[in-house]
Amino acid sequence: MSYRPAICSMSLGRAWVHQIPPKFTAAAASGLPAIEIFFEDLLYLASTFPNGATPSNQILAAHQIRRLCDSLHLEIMGIGPFNNCEGLLDPIAKAEKLEELNLWFKIARILGTDVIQIPCTYMTEGVTGDVEVVSRDLREIADIGASQNPPFRFAYENLCWGTFNDTWEKAWGVVKAVDRDNFGMCLDTFNIAGREYADPSRPDGKVENADVVFRESMRRMVREIDVKKVFYVQVVDAERLSRPLDRNHEFYVEGQKPRMSWSRNCRLFMCEEERGGYLPVLDVLKAICDEKEGLGYKGWISMELFNRSLLVEGSEVPTEHAERAMRSWGKIVKAMGWEKMVAPFPSRKTATPRGVDLEQVEISARL
Repeated sequence: MSYRPAICSMSLGRAWVHQIPPKFTAAAASGLPAIEIFFEDLLYLASTFPNGATPSNQILAAHQIRRLCDSLHLEIMGIGPFNNCEGLLDPIAKAEKLEELNLWFKIARILGTDVIQIPCTYMTEGVTGDVEVVSRDLREIADIGASQNPPFRFAYENLCWGTFNDTWEKAWGVVKAVDRDNFGMCLDTFNIAGREYADPSRPDGKVENADVVFRESMRRMVREIDVKKVFYVQVVDAERLSRPLDRNHEFYVEGQKPRMSWSRNCRLFMCEEERGGYLPVLDVLKAICDEKEGLGYKGWISMELFNRSLLVEGSEVPTEHAERAMRSWGKIVKAMGWEKMVAPFPSRKTATPRGVDLEQVEISARL
């Protein structure tokens, strides 16, 4: 097994500013072989169809996206995030979420992926962090996914601003409690280092005693996590702020944790120190992937970037971000010594989508 790069569709431009065809064309032209579908993109496309983002129009959007990816020789490695589905206290809300999951199965099947990403909840009301309740909810989701033919896998991720399971350690505790073969982890270098090392609300951008805290955390991670439960990895850094993210900061949002505001505005591709990247994300990646001193993971490496730059208008934005991603990938390969461990990319005769017109719905509504 080897390493293969992908890019999250949102990392090429936010959906309400940049349309899917130029984003995916830029990814293909840069040499990226695969896309991680950010559900926002699919939902926004569906909303442009007559009657809006109905379930049937989401199905239509999935068909359109699959046809576009096929025409560009782009593989779809996964879809997410399936948000806020754990610890729901309202049985009606929980039932609605399970109904939504069935729609996601249809969408993922059309896209050709069996991986659905689930981040830890960031809801603050109507939820509990009780591990027994959370694991029971997620076990039910895993069992429903396992009953599909073929089955689905779920990659659970800690968010460094999550309400309850904001560390890799807490997320791993949930995965162990769920105890299902098809329920594993998405390990994200930003969300790990952004909690174990960084604190954008502090003047130095770090937690207290950051180097020691982070080093001990990585040692525990290598000892505790079963690599078979790592379904894929996201790689991303973030910029150090020039001043603490408090209520006087331009990124401050009332009621939103500083780490979330920082995440939405300041993430960077890995190895972009010239843009202010400062997290020890290569150390996180080594802990995950190193065969001798790490977990020994091999597989998908996806780049997921939130940044204010994704809201900039202009056709050059998707191209710039795709090219930055590929430069980042080249630096990662060199830094990690992966030159002989990267899967060959599929050959492409063209980077121009053929026979796909997202201005028109060409698939029968009966789908």
